[in-house]
Amino acid sequence: MEPATPHPALRGALIALLAAGLFGASTPALQHWGRGVGSFATAALLYAGAAVAGVLLRQPVRAEARLRRGDAPRLAAMALFGAAIGPVALAWGLQHTGAGGASLMLTLEALFTALCARLWFHETMDGRVLAALALLTAGGMALVLDRADAGGGQVVGLLAVLAATAAWGVDNALSRPLAERDPGQVVAAKGALGALATAALALALGEAAPPWRAALALLAIGALGYGLSLRCYLLAQRAFGAARTASVFASAPFIGAVCAWALGDRSGSAWMAGAALLMAAGIALHLAERHEHEHAHDALEHEHAHRHDDGHHEHRHEPMPAGAHSHAHRHAPLRHRHAHVPDPHHAHRH
Repeated sequence: MEPATPHPALRGALIALLAAGLFGASTPALQHWGRGVGSFATAALLYAGAAVAGVLLRQPVRAEARLRRGDAPRLAAMALFGAAIGPVALAWGLQHTGAGGASLMLTLEALFTALCARLWFHETMDGRVLAALALLTAGGMALVLDRADAGGGQVVGLLAVLAATAAWGVDNALSRPLAERDPGQVVAAKGALGALATAALALALGEAAPPWRAALALLAIGALGYGLSLRCYLLAQRAFGAARTASVFASAPFIGAVCAWALGDRSGSAWMAGAALLMAAGIALHLAERHEHEHAHDALEHEHAHRHDDGHHEHRHEPMPAGAHSHAHRHAPLRHRHAHVPDPHHAHRH
């Protein structure tokens, strides 16, 4: 049986774009509603909202694989980098630089994610991918030069945003093995851990409680821009790997910059326009990639949501289920040729 589509990256790209839109719009909203709120209190509210969204988005047991006890250390590391260091650095940085430049700097999250994916999971990175990463890096450097013209405080704020992108890059790579689990469960667990840790730090440092309107707004931003966005991100990782998901997700800063401009941020400049063009070119290179060759699948046993019309799940049921379902299953060795991406079934080396 041949795979259902000759363009396996399309579904993952569309889901990643949805994740990017939700997260990109959250950045200027966060700057507006997080003004005057402590960084740790902001992070706690964002991930409390994400945890609530994760609980509401959980799938039935038969539809998705459950989290396991052995996933706890990875979830804790994800919470440290993605739900504590990342949002705290971003919240602080947004208070010291413009929302437009900060939104575009977040594009570099793709660079850190791709590098981690290459080092840890050996995901393929050909000349096209390396050129795209170089363009993204050049765009980030242009933003730093742009903010340097605005004063040292702006640079410090932008560097804090850069630290947030590095933390989220590590978080994204750490989350790749959990992409086969129920994304609602992963979001709920990560959000709860991050909210508890940052709330404890906010109390220990004596950060004041935010006004109720700001608190509700930050909870809503967390539910949509972090919770629902993360669920989509995990589904995209499942579809076509960590590095490519991050590359498509790099469109989030452009959405954020447009939203910031709509909200009145006029901090743009020629440097920022050049950075946007460089980053857009990098994203376009990633999306234009097509990878096809004959490859072998080793015997594999795992559990995840799957269908029986994708060319890789030919085991039988009595009766045969319709649509996606989850259970432990075994793949027999197989050799064939088709267009593919580094999803859980195509982690072979090159």
